[in-house]
Amino acid sequence: MAAPSHSSSDQNLKVIIERNPLESRLSELGVKAWPKWGCPPGKLTLKYDARETCYFVKGKVKVYSKGSSSNECVEVGAGDLVIFPKGLSCIWDVSIAVDKYYKFDPP
Repeated sequence: MAAPSHSSSDQNLKVIIERNPLESRLSELGVKAWPKWGCPPGKLTLKYDARETCYFVKGKVKVYSKGSSSNECVEVGAGDLVIFPKGLSCIWDVSIAVDKYYKFDPP
């Protein structure tokens, strides 16, 4: 994979985490109508071609941003509402199997 040529924009590629959102917030977003996805423990390399909003029902993941000078890592898991920005390249280190609802923004 090639590194992005415009590293200054990498600063905007932050994972946003909302811990334990209220049920009313999840209903407002329509989370339970979103598709579901899951994966077993292991490592995945991901590149987000569109912004993804997801709600973790189960699991625990350390997300390492690729190309980050500080090897930035955030931990997400069950009960978290997470936004992965468009353009983010990262490695997921899944320690507990994931079950999540997800939605991609239209292009």
